[in-house]
Amino acid sequence: MRVLVAPGASAAALLAVTAGVLLGTCSGLVPGLHVNSLALLLAAAAPSVPGPPQLVGAAMLAAGVTHSFLDVVPMLALGVPDAAMAVSALPGHRLVIGGRGREALRVSALGSGVAVAVAFVLAVPVTTAATVVAPLVYDYLPVVVVALLLALLAREPTRRARLGGCLAVAASGALGVVALPLQPESLLPAGDVLAPLFAGLFGAPVLLAAYRGAGVPEQDDPAVAGGPRSVVESGFAGSIAGAAVAYVPGVSGAIAAVFAVEATRSDGDRAFVAALSGVNTANTVFALYALFALGAPHTGVLVAFERAALPKTLPLLLASIALAACAGAVLVPVLGDRYFRLVRRLNHRRLTVGVCALLVVLAWVFAGWLGVALLAAATLVGLIPPYFSARRVHLMAVLLVPLALS
Repeated sequence: MRVLVAPGASAAALLAVTAGVLLGTCSGLVPGLHVNSLALLLAAAAPSVPGPPQLVGAAMLAAGVTHSFLDVVPMLALGVPDAAMAVSALPGHRLVIGGRGREALRVSALGSGVAVAVAFVLAVPVTTAATVVAPLVYDYLPVVVVALLLALLAREPTRRARLGGCLAVAASGALGVVALPLQPESLLPAGDVLAPLFAGLFGAPVLLAAYRGAGVPEQDDPAVAGGPRSVVESGFAGSIAGAAVAYVPGVSGAIAAVFAVEATRSDGDRAFVAALSGVNTANTVFALYALFALGAPHTGVLVAFERAALPKTLPLLLASIALAACAGAVLVPVLGDRYFRLVRRLNHRRLTVGVCALLVVLAWVFAGWLGVALLAAATLVGLIPPYFSARRVHLMAVLLVPLALS
């Protein structure tokens, strides 16, 4: 009814959502540029933005959702290692090496779409249950963190991988204890040590491995093996796991996706891509409800939302999430296919060096020279898991260990 009665307000809201989708598209397609940083900039600029402040919040949420769809594109297209390293490659990169990168794009979009739809249906009952369970989790958070880390280590298939996982937990945990309390000077209104930390832990090591490779091979047709229905189970599991990310501090999308995949019977690599995308997208819905129910912002976008003291208009925010999800599902295959073609035309070694240089520049922008030092230190730590053929998910101890000690 409001759309018909107040078309001007509806048009303004649609314009804000469109602006958020464009911002999320930029942050999603540029490696090393995270939507949280853009959200902080929006939060700082919110007082000077003309129009109702709730529209700034709608743009923030739309940017976060769009980013959660599109960040899979550079993840798949950049950092592809040599085929001889496929065993230790990321699940998405194994699909790209096999010529199934375009399929992986569609698997990711479908997983995110299913997850966000499920999240809309389950948000209220899950939030009701979380208001009872979450306080108990917070009371015993160190025990929960230790149990989570032990469970991840136990899932490594070999003794060497478990040793590598232990070293990764110890090194990244120590790095987090030292780095997270720091308040760096930066060109932005607020310094951000997480950007260089995550770029070093998860981005730079993958790019260094890709430098020795042959680049992105020719990609086959985009048809999803088993049809779109084969992705539903992984997307549903990713949505449920996304609730854990929203309500349990320190649990990342990658950690949740590991457990979500084990709950499905789907193909491992495709299931992980769908589940991880689903976790990240569903988290935007569950985290919003967590903010309303528990008063705790558990995503960078919502932290910026709270910092700007924006009005909490749930119907508008949910509508912006839904519209952005529809846009993201369309943009992933449309832009992703073009992204692959562009990357294939470029010299992959020069491209890899260029992306690494971009990570250094962004680290300096977000946290000054301290950010560059953190990027270098995090890169050394990030090399530990692949050396021991262990999962990179152990590196999330950079958040979990400080959280358990706090």
